[in-house]
Amino acid sequence: MNIIIYTIIILIVFYFLLRLISNISSKKISKSLRFLIILGLIFLAILFAIGGRFLLTLPLTLASIALLKLKGMSIFQMISLFRLIQTLRRSGRFSFNQSYSRNSSSISVSEAYKILNLDIKKKVTKDEVNKAYIKIQKKIHPDVSPETSRLSSIVNEAKDIVLNDIS
Repeated sequence: MNIIIYTIIILIVFYFLLRLISNISSKKISKSLRFLIILGLIFLAILFAIGGRFLLTLPLTLASIALLKLKGMSIFQMISLFRLIQTLRRSGRFSFNQSYSRNSSSISVSEAYKILNLDIKKKVTKDEVNKAYIKIQKKIHPDVSPETSRLSSIVNEAKDIVLNDIS
């Protein structure tokens, strides 16, 4: 019922707008239209100047997501990988600009659980640790992508730490 009422209201407003436009001279319409177009272009120019780098990267981001899907990664896997990288960056264990040196004491037990997406409060088994490890390694193994070799070594270290913790 609401759709019918909204449609009637829209048609009435449209009718009065058309009547108003039909009574205005064509010169006044063209001047108003030019003014609106210029105002709209200025608004778009300001919008692109302020947020252009974000707006223009959207198509490239969508295209890269499609390409990653072709390589076998879904959007959920990318989000999970992003969370892993953010956890490691917050703890200072990973940076894209620095080389990673393997140090077995560099990851705490709580960070190792976070890396493997396991709950530290819950008692986990070796099978759960291995399943979480395999799930992450399928996404970041160096055979899949050579750029993720440092992440893979960090995940290996996290698995060893968690297995030592539950033993």
